[in-house]
Amino acid sequence: MNYDKRTVRSWVLYDFANSIYPAVITTAVFPLFYVNFIVADDGGLGELWWGWAVSLSALVVAFTSPLLGAIADRSGARKKFFASYVTVCLIGVALMTTLEPGMVVAGFVFFVVANVGFESALVFYNAYLPDISPPEKLGEVSGKGFGWGYLGSALGLILVLPFGMSARYPFVWMTVVAFFVLFSIPAFRILPRDAPGQMRMGRAAVWGIANLKKITAEVWSVPDLRKFMFAYFFYIDGVLTIIAMAGVIAGVTFGFTTEGVIILFLIVQFSALAGALAMAKPTDRVGPKKVLTWVLMLWVAAGISAYFIQGQTAFYVLAVVAGIGLGTAQSASRAFVASLIPDGREAQIFGFYALCGKSSSVIGPLLFGGVTFLAGGNQRPGFLVLTALFLIGLILLQRVRDPKAPGAVQGASA
Repeated sequence: MNYDKRTVRSWVLYDFANSIYPAVITTAVFPLFYVNFIVADDGGLGELWWGWAVSLSALVVAFTSPLLGAIADRSGARKKFFASYVTVCLIGVALMTTLEPGMVVAGFVFFVVANVGFESALVFYNAYLPDISPPEKLGEVSGKGFGWGYLGSALGLILVLPFGMSARYPFVWMTVVAFFVLFSIPAFRILPRDAPGQMRMGRAAVWGIANLKKITAEVWSVPDLRKFMFAYFFYIDGVLTIIAMAGVIAGVTFGFTTEGVIILFLIVQFSALAGALAMAKPTDRVGPKKVLTWVLMLWVAAGISAYFIQGQTAFYVLAVVAGIGLGTAQSASRAFVASLIPDGREAQIFGFYALCGKSSSVIGPLLFGGVTFLAGGNQRPGFLVLTALFLIGLILLQRVRDPKAPGAVQGASA
């Protein structure tokens, strides 16, 4: 495979462009805005609505991504799907400028639309990874993407900080749109064009719907891929729930203001950047399984610690440790699944990758929001629930053969 640096740079730059969205919309600003200003209830109702919004958007992505990925592979329409979902995301964010206190349902709907667009676009973006990178550089390229992505998150938070501190929230949402559009242009110009597929999109859609069981069987027929997906299902649930709920946790349990949450997540983004870049080459050298094992052990320890710590200073320290693990976990997971994909099924497999991640992430926010609600707004019992998810994922991961581990024998395991 030719390693074209210009193409890789354009792919990495999209990670930089889109990362302002999760930093601002799903983590640091919009959750607190929605819970405190739109819902404005002290009994945990805001967290419950937010958990439902995150879970519903994840559910939509989970059950549409495998089918759409298979359609994209067979129709050669990957880039069309990619661009369409980015557009949906940006429309959802732009609509947030109309929100006023009490518009609970509207805020819920706008977030779900934006998040479905964002997460679905990632399916087709990730599918480019095995096309633009040789197997021996998957960890390095994936790590660069996440590393630059976390830099984009940090810069995005810096840009919106003045607007957040002055409660000029419409400017926050439009900054997200402008940043996202500007820096994603090279990806849409340079990434490989759609090639002619085996069938036209309409026929591919009919085929996909009629053969959904066969599509699922094709993925499940690869033993190590199947085992990895089971492990990923659990540990990524914990990761994604923390990403979605961290702003609310910082504000409610540890007393951070909106600007304090933004500053906290600037620290997290830079530590995650360091983790993703520092572990990119080790992921290729020792294999993503070993790297993920280290990270999940770190997350288990962090989850237990979060239950006991009290002050903001301790939470800052924990956030740095968690940030390092966050960058590494996401990068190594993407490289791991890319190393297991049969040729020609990239979007299809990454669709199932999204299915496992997003269907599992329905569970985490609902569990966390439900436990918090039942505990009268106390979030700490939810920390132990998330820790259990990391532990289960860690145990299941040990069953997966890593094809990139030193001395690994090629070929599927039983």
